[in-house]
Amino acid sequence: MALRIVSADERLSTTNAKTTMAIFGPSGAGKTSLLKTLPPAETLCIDLEAGMKSVQDWAGDSIPVRSFPDALDIACLVGGINPAADPSGFFSDGHYRHLSETYPDLVRMIAGKRIIFVDSITDLTRQAMAWAKTRPESFSDKTGKPDTRGTYGLLAREVIALLKHLQHAPARTVIFVGILERVTDEFNRVTWQPQMEGGKAARELPGIVDQVITMSFFAADGDSWRHEPERGEVRRLVCRSGNPFGLPAKDRSGRLDVTETPDLGALLTKINANPKG
Repeated sequence: MALRIVSADERLSTTNAKTTMAIFGPSGAGKTSLLKTLPPAETLCIDLEAGMKSVQDWAGDSIPVRSFPDALDIACLVGGINPAADPSGFFSDGHYRHLSETYPDLVRMIAGKRIIFVDSITDLTRQAMAWAKTRPESFSDKTGKPDTRGTYGLLAREVIALLKHLQHAPARTVIFVGILERVTDEFNRVTWQPQMEGGKAARELPGIVDQVITMSFFAADGDSWRHEPERGEVRRLVCRSGNPFGLPAKDRSGRLDVTETPDLGALLTKINANPKG
């Protein structure tokens, strides 16, 4: 058992080296274009939705992913070995060694990246659903017919395991982006929620990441902002819970304003500012 004491200085250094963040916004809000605000040489985009057209002139590297098993492999290469993993399961020593031998060029490329941009978590869960439907857990042992409960249970377990594995990626900032959808209930009340297959992963995600941010359109209203998702002309990042717009957000750093400009480089600098500096 590798137990050790972590000093305050070491903890501060580790914290400054990594942040986990989930950014949600309506379709067309320009979430993928946030890549252009990150240093291209140090950033890797995991492209799950074939959505790089809007940033085709971005100078960084990307890896297209079209299936959930491939997503699991990339997560293993990024996050390394999970010492608690089943020896024959995902993220185990055997899994990592196999991938390292199969994709040595990927290992070398990923080693030079400190920011992982996952575009998008919405498509990640869609790929996970398609994969889960083919697994034995999705069929009844008694009748052989599809078992929806088994499918959603497997989906939740594997997606959450992938997210947590990336959460623990050493000295790396991981940014998930996804679609935010508007939901109107029977009483005509409007809420906003992440668009993800299965409810469990969406509910647990805020507890996994450090920051939850909503990207949307706003209009200036004096010295403040008015949320105008359809007619607004200014993009802003909503960063704090209890915001007046009723949008999903959480700031574990305690250093962000209610809204910030859509510049992830500046945002990460602000989050990781050294209080001793």
